[in-house]
Amino acid sequence: MGFIQFINILWARRLIILLTTIACFAAAMLVIKILPPRYEANSRVMLDIVKPDPVTGQVISSTWARAYVKTQIELIRDYRVAGKVAEAAGWLNSPILANEFRQSGANKSTDFSEWLAQRVIDNTGARLIEGSNILEISYSSTSPEPAAKLADLLRDAYVEQTLAFRREAAADNAEWFSRQTEKYRAQLAVAEKAKTEFERANGITLNEENIDADSSRLQALASASLPSQSLTLPPPVIGPAPSAAQLAALDATIAASAESLGPNHPEMKRLRERREIVAGVVADERTVMAANARRPTVSGPSLSSLYSSQQAKVLANAGKVGEAKRLATDVAVLRNQFIKSAARAAELEQEAESNESGLTLLGNAVAPQSPDFPKIPLITFGSLGFGFALGVLVSLLVELLGRRVRDVSDLALTGVPVIGAMAQDGDEKPKRGIKYWLGFPSRLVRT
Repeated sequence: MGFIQFINILWARRLIILLTTIACFAAAMLVIKILPPRYEANSRVMLDIVKPDPVTGQVISSTWARAYVKTQIELIRDYRVAGKVAEAAGWLNSPILANEFRQSGANKSTDFSEWLAQRVIDNTGARLIEGSNILEISYSSTSPEPAAKLADLLRDAYVEQTLAFRREAAADNAEWFSRQTEKYRAQLAVAEKAKTEFERANGITLNEENIDADSSRLQALASASLPSQSLTLPPPVIGPAPSAAQLAALDATIAASAESLGPNHPEMKRLRERREIVAGVVADERTVMAANARRPTVSGPSLSSLYSSQQAKVLANAGKVGEAKRLATDVAVLRNQFIKSAARAAELEQEAESNESGLTLLGNAVAPQSPDFPKIPLITFGSLGFGFALGVLVSLLVELLGRRVRDVSDLALTGVPVIGAMAQDGDEKPKRGIKYWLGFPSRLVRT
């Protein structure tokens, strides 16, 4: 089908196109007349997704930002938020809405508050403004002032619910970490008691580096030992014993604890017993160092025998020392878990009392001046365009159901040879009045 044939068909069926366009236009005008206008008001908040949390210091990563925004949009349309809006707007006490609720028949399947919340949800919209972290909350109503009022109520309810969720989650987590802290506290007390009893029963004391006294003494002998051949050396300077610092630390701890604890307190007894053990170690170390200092010449075999004796003692107590180190490791692990759990519980308790919602209000909604629906220019021109397109489609369909030869070129499509064409006499042409231009069939007027 060529362009000329297409135009001929449309011209022949112009009445169908005209009637279809007029019908669509009339239907659009009827819709504009019947449907009430809808006004949409917008209220905005800024999502602080790029700012660190003031309590935890955490920042939402870009990977989760999109999911976070979708979650916030769904939260705005949640029943809890919508229910707060309906309550704040005073709808629960409205006899008009109560009458509408009864007439709708919804009272058979739901209650009044849920029906009002669903009504708020149906008129609520939210979107993230492109290229920003501003969330726009919209509400549609038949009047501009209620639309602006409810948009602000939606924003306030959303912020309040977001803060409530954050506080509730932080409080639940804080409670769990508090229970874990108490559990670690009890386990730590048991582990420290087991370690103390084991050290007291076996005469083993570990320093801050988990090294026992015998091993410290062996290290002192190893550093003081000389080669087997006798050498004349200048008399060495006697320095502090290796365990003297640990003894001084214990003395300071005992002095500090004596201010708050009595002399018969179990902790004071444990500290004094530990001091006696460390003091013995220091005395032995000083004896060895003094003997070393008094000898201008060092005999290799005597120090070697002392070193060998101490080494044998260390090897004999290796199993007990290993068990003491294991108990000390358990105490260190439990103490670390206790400290971390207590710190996290305190952090979450602070977060549960925080007023930071992660949202910033950006002013109140303004009552719209013009309705958002119906858009009269759009509906008008849209109905004309749709009616014309529908008329063209119907015209082509009618033409396909009843094909006619309207021009010599129509015969060329079927390959029919054309012998000649008869022209219409000028006296037999119909008068081209209004009916002709509208597409009504005209009678031939003969004279």
